[in-house]
Amino acid sequence: MTSEKPALPAYLDNIRIILTRTSHPSNIGSAARAMKTMGLHKLTIVAPNLMATPMTENPPVFDPEHPQSFKLPEESFILASGAADVLENATIAASLDEALADTTIACALTSRRREITAPLQTPRDLVPELLQAANRGEKVALVFGNETFGLSIEEVQACNRLMTINGNPDYFSLNLAQAVQVVCYEIFSQTGSPMTHLQQEDHAATHEQIKGMIAHMESVMNDIGFFNRRNGERLMRRMQSLFGRANTQTEDIDILRGFFNTVSHRIHKKD
Repeated sequence: MTSEKPALPAYLDNIRIILTRTSHPSNIGSAARAMKTMGLHKLTIVAPNLMATPMTENPPVFDPEHPQSFKLPEESFILASGAADVLENATIAASLDEALADTTIACALTSRRREITAPLQTPRDLVPELLQAANRGEKVALVFGNETFGLSIEEVQACNRLMTINGNPDYFSLNLAQAVQVVCYEIFSQTGSPMTHLQQEDHAATHEQIKGMIAHMESVMNDIGFFNRRNGERLMRRMQSLFGRANTQTEDIDILRGFFNTVSHRIHKKD
């Protein structure tokens, strides 16, 4: 039996993922899925510039005069899997400035050297500050650029933090959804959310239960002649010590005693 699932921290609603000028429909869906698995639901899509794909032969064209009229193609929803609600509730914006209007901290995700002198920080370095701000009720954004070109210098300048995912300097090739997943995981991992709902309830065996099981084991061992050439008393002390320090569970006791009963039944049947 598992424990009740813990509630997600409410302040995660103050953290949004912003995708700017995204070109592949599937990447938007995959990013939504990456977000939801880590407890984030606020997605903003800025000026999408979708390309044609085998699944989306006629991609919708974004109209900056009417951003909210833009509708994501089916391909995005298919790749979102169970995170379709993130896409359905996504905000569509014509510009990054519009998307960042109410934020206090905006992190530009970049893996390139920039002329900007702000220090590059990893997700692990920056996330504590982001969570503190979100917990105070401030709006926080993580901004991801186009798959091919990344963020423009103007988009980076619109942000007040630079975040980078450190990796192999000889081969660094995260796609958009993978980058979103890495950052969202770091955010969720630092919330301290418990994992008790994933763990089985502990039913530790008592001293008396272990003692009874050891006596049962000794009886079976004696029946099959296991002690003929062994020091039975010394061996059973070791068994008592072994199961006493092994965090033995009541289910373990039940399994072993069921096995001993089967062995005894077979022995006596032969007799």
